[in-house]
Amino acid sequence: MSKKITIAIDGNSGCGKSSTAKAVAAALGYTFMDTGAMYRAVTLYFLRNRIDINDLRDIQNALDKIQLRFAYNPQSSSSDIYLNEENVSEEIRKMNVANRVSMVSAISEVRRFLVARQQQMGKAKAIVAEGRDIGTVVFPDAELKVFMTAELAVRAQRRRQELQSRGEFVDTQDVMQNLRKRDAQDSGRKDSPLKKADDALTLDTTHLDFDAQVAQVLQWARAKIEEPLTE
Repeated sequence: MSKKITIAIDGNSGCGKSSTAKAVAAALGYTFMDTGAMYRAVTLYFLRNRIDINDLRDIQNALDKIQLRFAYNPQSSSSDIYLNEENVSEEIRKMNVANRVSMVSAISEVRRFLVARQQQMGKAKAIVAEGRDIGTVVFPDAELKVFMTAELAVRAQRRRQELQSRGEFVDTQDVMQNLRKRDAQDSGRKDSPLKKADDALTLDTTHLDFDAQVAQVLQWARAKIEEPLTE
């Protein structure tokens, strides 16, 4: 029987974390945990219900009403996210959510709420989790930690193409401004800031195509899986 490990993939927006993590999970037969989708779903709920992010009581009341779950979608060979039993996988990727998610993610109550759920989901191992604090906060004991990065202009172009594929047409400069702002918010927040774990491996995807970055993570993962168990 193969050893089961936890793979934590962190990094900036637009580096290809989600698509890479999905492909790695599928190749290994592991569960894909899109923690970014969880933060986006909470952000969507806050937007829809006009939650005041400066009012802790309003925030806590909202969190008490939020239920999240993932369900496998055979059409996409991945997992969709459900917010209170509504599939919001498409809506959470729109720019109105992207423009607010870093602010919502910086709220300590939101992070504690979601980290607790992520850690519960990950107890069985055999997962690939991606986000911004996976290797440092959510799964600090993960056997494999990867920190993905890429040049800003490359990330912006990739994100613009992703949005266009869903019928949302935006200017590249607007996307670049959004990513630059999110980088600053994610790295500068007091609670669980985006940073590379000391034992994480860096994967710069600026000049790598999708297949190459997936292959590299799989190579690292299989090396960890084949390591002998320690007492």
